[in-house]
Amino acid sequence: MKRLVYYLQRDLTRWLRRKIAVISALITPAAWLIFVGLTLPTTFTDNYLDFITPGILVMSMLGTSLQGGSLLMFDKILGFLNKFLALPAPRETILFGKILFITIRGLIQTTVILILAFLLGASMYDPLTLMATYIILFLFGVLFSSLSTTLALQLDDHDSYAAVNAMVSMPLFFTSTALMPYNVMPAWLRVIAHLNPVSYAIDAIRMLGTDIIPWANLLGLAVAAVIVLLICIRRFRRVTV
Repeated sequence: MKRLVYYLQRDLTRWLRRKIAVISALITPAAWLIFVGLTLPTTFTDNYLDFITPGILVMSMLGTSLQGGSLLMFDKILGFLNKFLALPAPRETILFGKILFITIRGLIQTTVILILAFLLGASMYDPLTLMATYIILFLFGVLFSSLSTTLALQLDDHDSYAAVNAMVSMPLFFTSTALMPYNVMPAWLRVIAHLNPVSYAIDAIRMLGTDIIPWANLLGLAVAAVIVLLICIRRFRRVTV
């Protein structure tokens, strides 16, 4: 546990020192809130900012999680991973530290976005809704942090990783319910959106706003996160043996 905290603290300190990286990670979701949430005319809701805020939160976590796999890739390229593996600690703590850092970094960014949404006029979440929202974002973050780390272990260079990242992130976002509900989608897109894990997270947060506890969505995200994490652990063991 102590080693895991050390790996987490190392990456968190390094990230916070790069102020440009911290600020730039907030610009895109903030722009979506301002230029889409406040300006896009819609017919299916009276407050589009309330509707799009869960989508922006999940989008922020998605982007952070998918980019996070590069951390392990750079540690591997620069030789830090071999040094960590030589330490007298379970090897999996390195992996868990990375995934936990990526997820916590995403939660920090979504917190800033959530505060901005409230300042712009989105409906305030009560404490229970807020806590459940963070649980959903945490499960979603673990799921895609594990996926991105698995990709980083599988691929050999950063260019390939960036290409796969772009290929995965945009279709996931635009085939989800982030921008529109199911009932205004074309039939073919509705089918894809129902299968999209991004929609699971977004729909779960929206259900919380209607006083519905999304048990099915929570269970689905938790099961998916565990499965992908186990695959990631297996891949990490094969790479580091």
